[in-house]
Amino acid sequence: MSSQNAAAAAPTTGVVPAAVDEVSALAAAQFAAHAEMYQVVSSQASAIHEMFASTLTISSGSYAATEAANAAAAG
Repeated sequence: MSSQNAAAAAPTTGVVPAAVDEVSALAAAQFAAHAEMYQVVSSQASAIHEMFASTLTISSGSYAATEAANAAAAG
């Protein structure tokens, strides 16, 4: 997903005004600002996802080790 977000960054942040008037310039600037904020939030979400996946992997290993120790203790 991060590669797709990176690919969308240039076209979405570089919105060209539809006409040479103040309203078009403001609308294009608003779209570009929204796209930039999306890129920031998206990269933060990607980092959170990676941390969550890593935590699940570590937890599964810990759970498996505890289950093995319990099985060995139970005989």
